[in-house]
Amino acid sequence: MSPLAEQPKGLLFDENLAARIAGAIADLYPAPCHVSDAGLLGASDHRIWQHARENADVIVTKDEDFHRLSILYGPPPKVVWIRLGNCSTEEVIGLLRQRRGDIEAFLEHDEAGFLALA
Repeated sequence: MSPLAEQPKGLLFDENLAARIAGAIADLYPAPCHVSDAGLLGASDHRIWQHARENADVIVTKDEDFHRLSILYGPPPKVVWIRLGNCSTEEVIGLLRQRRGDIEAFLEHDEAGFLALA
């Protein structure tokens, strides 16, 4: 199966989001993981992008650089961009819970590569 046809396996949270988010949403999303758990803490955006592509993960980030990479390279990986600005971890968790339907539809859409959530 080519990487483009492979369905996303899990959410990979960038280091700009708290590691505890993965555990807080594990009841809703399969295989959530933080970059620190994947041995990618301090890794470049390109390395995280490559890891997500190789592992069929969806990058969840507050970093605009992943939006740029998404435009430049297209999926995979898919990118969920959290656009809440300066906010608490609880607000991010709440957003991911509230927008579950939108996220699931995005993950199922083969050609969609980028989803901004605010």
